[in-house]
Amino acid sequence: MVKAKPKQATELTTGGSALEFRKTNEAIGLRVSEGRLSLLSRKTFNLMVYHAQKLGVPGQNAPLDTPVAQKYFWIPLTDLARDAAYDSKDTELLKKSVQELQDIRIYMEDEKQWTSERLVSSVKIVNSAGLKRRGGRVWFGFAFPPEVANLVMNPGAYTKLSIYYQTMLRSGASLALYEICRRFATNPSRLSSRERWEWWYGALSGNPVTEGLPQYKYFKRDVLKTSIAEINAVTDIEVELLEHKLGRKVVDLQFRIRLNEQPALDLPAPPLIDAAMIERLMQLGIAQEEATAIFVSHDDATLRATLDLVEERVRSTKAPPLDSPAAYFKSALRNRYASPRDVARKTLATTAAAEDVIPAVERGPTLRERYAAKRSREATDYFNEIDPQQRDALLLEYEPEAPRMIAAALRRNGLHSKVAQTGFFAWLASRLWGDASDKDLLAFAESEL
Repeated sequence: MVKAKPKQATELTTGGSALEFRKTNEAIGLRVSEGRLSLLSRKTFNLMVYHAQKLGVPGQNAPLDTPVAQKYFWIPLTDLARDAAYDSKDTELLKKSVQELQDIRIYMEDEKQWTSERLVSSVKIVNSAGLKRRGGRVWFGFAFPPEVANLVMNPGAYTKLSIYYQTMLRSGASLALYEICRRFATNPSRLSSRERWEWWYGALSGNPVTEGLPQYKYFKRDVLKTSIAEINAVTDIEVELLEHKLGRKVVDLQFRIRLNEQPALDLPAPPLIDAAMIERLMQLGIAQEEATAIFVSHDDATLRATLDLVEERVRSTKAPPLDSPAAYFKSALRNRYASPRDVARKTLATTAAAEDVIPAVERGPTLRERYAAKRSREATDYFNEIDPQQRDALLLEYEPEAPRMIAAALRRNGLHSKVAQTGFFAWLASRLWGDASDKDLLAFAESEL
């Protein structure tokens, strides 16, 4: 159920876990011309908007008695960490991450003007006891450029958004799509605006508009499907993708939105900067600074699915040891070794019912499993082409090596047994071509694109 708009423009509503703020519609679906709007930067900017609106005017709580300090909004750094669901005591990591906001340049355009500005003009960290000393209260100060400041404090047409729901979302694309769809959730049509799919890619990815575009089918697979699944699982709206085609080609996209009647479960918010994830990346041999950069520039579900895949590969005793787990991970992330369904499982794992949404038996095959299936088919073709004497010799060679259950099925029904077929042709593929190497998997992954 949608809350009525407050009478006072400056009022913020707190309902249960949902701390609401007003975000101007002009700042929803921003197009980036420099930098990158990651999940971290989107969430941090929203928190700045929330606290700026709560404070009302800059200068309050200023820890320094200077004219410059009066131009900043000030909050305790611990408040930012708390509202961001930041789970690490390493505030240096948080400070480094906040600074990326200053690298982002956005542009806004209407019928009368075009504006290009930084999203945040300045950030300060102040400790009255000394920045390098323990103790004292650490303050976080921030200032907006003129145009952005006006949109933050006097939003005009705006959408009410919840800090709670933003902390539940685990990818920048999911958060961007949620904000856009939430804007249209109270429209009579329950439909978003209709835009070119390229526009949606820029708005959701947060990548600079000058970057190249992927093919639509990959944008749909890697971004749209997982974002929709996550929004529908953990927020107060449900969204449905509508594709508009010209012939067989998708040209425009639109979303149908439905408000959820059931209130959100009071689930613990996932961390904004997950120290455990950073540690897992570092265990692969990736330096902390690079691990943090990887974390904030990729969506959570893809990272977790890829990490699981790489860690399983590192532990494997059936494959040759990796020369560089870090390099293998980066290749796996870049080439999307993790299957789309594995990514979807990680996306939906933020809810307690994730296993009911995508049961384990429906998990899509991993890259290695898909490659093994391909080689088994090729081994089957090879087996069918050789003469009967060679076939019999291979079956006799395999039987002593086969697991007991498969050997029994092979003796009883030959290759008419499904379990015997599966075991035999997997063995034959390994006998013919050896174990799959990382180079084989990489070539296969590229062939699937």
